[in-house]
Amino acid sequence: MTEGNFVDYVKIFISSGNGGKGSTHLRREKYIPKGGPDGGDGGRGGHVIIKANPQLWTLYTFKFQKHFSAGHGGNGAKNRSSGLQGEDRIIEVPVGTLVRDSETQKILFEITEEDQEYIVLKGGLGGRGNWHFKSPTRQTPRYAQPGIEGISIYITLELKVLADVGLVGFPNAGKSTLLAALTAAKPKIADYEFTTLKPNLGIVEYRDFKSFVMADIPGIIEGAAEGKGLGHYFLRHIERNSVLLYVIPADTNEVLKAFKILQNELLKYNPELLDKSFMVILSKADLLDDELLDEYEKEMKKVFKKIPHLIISSATQYHLTELKDALWNLLNQPLD
Repeated sequence: MTEGNFVDYVKIFISSGNGGKGSTHLRREKYIPKGGPDGGDGGRGGHVIIKANPQLWTLYTFKFQKHFSAGHGGNGAKNRSSGLQGEDRIIEVPVGTLVRDSETQKILFEITEEDQEYIVLKGGLGGRGNWHFKSPTRQTPRYAQPGIEGISIYITLELKVLADVGLVGFPNAGKSTLLAALTAAKPKIADYEFTTLKPNLGIVEYRDFKSFVMADIPGIIEGAAEGKGLGHYFLRHIERNSVLLYVIPADTNEVLKAFKILQNELLKYNPELLDKSFMVILSKADLLDDELLDEYEKEMKKVFKKIPHLIISSATQYHLTELKDALWNLLNQPLD
C-alpha cells in the first residue's frame, strides 16, 4: 500500500435526520362529517452509525467525502398513519479506528472488532399527531407536535494501524527496505531521514500458504513521547501491533543504547507497549565485513541474551528466512 493512499486522520461533518411533523388531519367522510382528529405521528429521523468494515485498511475514502447526513423522518398522515422513518446513514471505517468529538477532543468510542457498530448521532423523534391531544373538553385539536431536529457535529477519525508486526526504529534504520524485501509493498526508500511519513502495510508470505501483516511505522526520534517532531502522530500506530520488531542499523555506535532509547520513548508514551512480545534485529549487515559481522554477533548475544535477536540484510536477503521463522513463532507463542 503506497503512502499516498494511507490516510489515518480525518475530520468529517455528520448530521442526523429531523423527525417528521405530526399530522393535524381531521377525519371527514361522507357519512361521518365530524369524525374527530386522526392525524398520525411523524417518523423518526435517521441515525448516523459508525460501522466496522474489515475490508478497509485506511481512511482514504474520506479524502473525497467529508459530509454525511441521515434521512429526515416523514410527516404523519390521516388515519393515524405514522410517517416513514428517516434512512440511517452508515459510515464504514477500518478496524482500529478511534472516534473523537472534534470540539471537545473527547474520545467517543473505538472500533476494535469486525462486528462493531455504534450510533454516533440519534435521529430526532417524530412529532405526535393531533389524535394524541383529544380529550372530553378538546375534541377537535387542530395542532400537533413538530418533529425534533437532528444534531450536527464534527467528529475526528483516527486510525491506529492494526498489524501483526510493527517495525520500530530511528529514521533511516532500514525499516522500509525490510518491508519491501519481505512483502510486495513498495514504500518510498531514500538515503535521508523521515523518508516514511505515514505507515506502510505489507503482507509477509510464510510457509504452507500462511501469512502475516507487517507495518512500517515512521521513524521515532528521542523526545517523540513528548511530541517532538511528529511523535504522537507516529507512536499511536504502534499500539495495535501484536509484535514489535526493533530495527537498529549496523552503523549504530552503541546498539544497546539505541535500543534503550527506543524502549524509553514507548514507555513514556504508553507503558503497556512494553508488555508486547518483541524482537531486536541489526539491519544493513551488508555494510559489515566478515570480521565486523562476527564481532557484532558476539555483541548481540552478550547484550540481548534471552531476547530474540538477529542480524539481517535486506539488500542481500541475509537471514530473512530465519527472521520470518522467528516472527511467526512470536506471533503464535502460547499466552501465559
